[in-house]
Amino acid sequence: MQKYAIIVAGGSGQRMGAGTPKQFLLLQQKPILWFTLQSFLNSFDDIHVILVLPKSNMAEGKDICKQLAAKNKITITEGGVTRFHSVQNGLQFVTEPSIIFVHDGVRCLITKELIRRCYEQALLKGSAIPAVAATDSILMIEEEDHYVVNRRNVRIIQTPQTFRSRILLPAFKQAYDADFTDEATVVEASGESVFLIEGDYNNIKITRPVDLLMAEKILSERISF
Repeated sequence: MQKYAIIVAGGSGQRMGAGTPKQFLLLQQKPILWFTLQSFLNSFDDIHVILVLPKSNMAEGKDICKQLAAKNKITITEGGVTRFHSVQNGLQFVTEPSIIFVHDGVRCLITKELIRRCYEQALLKGSAIPAVAATDSILMIEEEDHYVVNRRNVRIIQTPQTFRSRILLPAFKQAYDADFTDEATVVEASGESVFLIEGDYNNIKITRPVDLLMAEKILSERISF
């Protein structure tokens, strides 16, 4: 089946405290986004990547695609006001029945193994949402009160959130709702169930300076083996 990966890379990097959007910061002398794209391109020979970028960063995106020598496998399009609208823009390029991955551009440590597991489950169940168990204590706050949540019942959601196109495309024809936090919430709002799959604790989202240090360490360990 055809495979599409919609890579959403619209962050501004405000929490990173850098003038450069975080997806273009360097890890081992390459932009964070380079590693993300490379992971998907290496996972399947027939995958097509749809890279969603802010209008002001199109040139940087094109430069990274040239570095990857994958011009015919990557389409670049402009993002929207919200993540929902950015994904919606990317979905316009899906033209046939397929498995669609939607992934954060700054989750640059995604592995081929997780991508392929998501694909296989989406084929069978219609969706695959990577998730890992919470390891910290969790408090739920309600007004001025709070209570402990059993962390064994809590999952931290990751990407790539992966779906059959027949499920994802109709879901994104809904009107936007501020409660849409990711693709899974959009699909659930359309009346479809979603199915979790075991994620990867190293599949971190680069948000703060400490995340860059962690990513450097993880990449160095992978290269050393």
